[in-house]
Amino acid sequence: MAEYRYLSQNITFHNMKEQLSINVSQWIDNLEKRGRISFSLYQLEKELPNYSKVAIRSALKRLSKKGKIVSFHRGFYLIITAQYASRGILPAALFMDDFMKFLNRPYYVGLLSAAALYGAAHQQPQEYFVITDFPVLRPSHKKGLKVNFISKSYIESRLLKERKTESGYLKVSSPVLTASDLVQYEKRSGGITRVASVLNELVEEIEPREFDSVFFASTNASAIQRLGYLIDRVLNNEKLANKLFEASQKNGLRFFRIPLKASAPTKGFLSENRWKVIVNVGIGEKVINN
Repeated sequence: MAEYRYLSQNITFHNMKEQLSINVSQWIDNLEKRGRISFSLYQLEKELPNYSKVAIRSALKRLSKKGKIVSFHRGFYLIITAQYASRGILPAALFMDDFMKFLNRPYYVGLLSAAALYGAAHQQPQEYFVITDFPVLRPSHKKGLKVNFISKSYIESRLLKERKTESGYLKVSSPVLTASDLVQYEKRSGGITRVASVLNELVEEIEPREFDSVFFASTNASAIQRLGYLIDRVLNNEKLANKLFEASQKNGLRFFRIPLKASAPTKGFLSENRWKVIVNVGIGEKVINN
């Protein structure tokens, strides 16, 4: 009789666990039907108040093992739709806006990831770059998707654009902000030679009217100098370079001698150009050593 009661209780407990999984699964399915591809643990617990936190976490763990969901960040889950089931992860562009709202942080997609959206990255970047504020966010690496977060003290919303995605919208740096960020964070972008290669196509997207007071107030002067030099002397786009130089003078920027490549030696290299850039590196087939 005791053994029967144990088996009966065990079967009942197992059925309760299975029923809970079904309920959580149905809740997630309903989200997906409404076009949502992510959710927070807080949201789930709030909408299923009859279940304990332990029971909900147990159900989420089982659904994760089945590949239905992925925990991208503590308390934040992705719903893996049938379209991306074989990959086991969603493209970052689909959920990044939801994720940054979950963290309640400003952000924009930048560097090579933004350049790719403008058709200027040559190939799809292996890493996804997101710029946000402080404190620093640790990189995330899930199911082959690597997301790098770069922190800035201030994000100027007027330099951002919204891009439509399958699941909503995404904040992306404007072409001119993308260009200056690529130069400022050239190590994250594959080095100054790769930056110049990407800029070669990205400059087609830059409008001179983007060289305004908002841009100059939000951008490092050394990044503007290096960007100007690359546009002027490497890409030979004199027309756009003139517009940038004129706007920088109009906005009161003062140029001081800086190296084109910050980590390379500068001794013996000249800076005989209007951008006052010490040309201490060769880019591609063009050896810049005056």
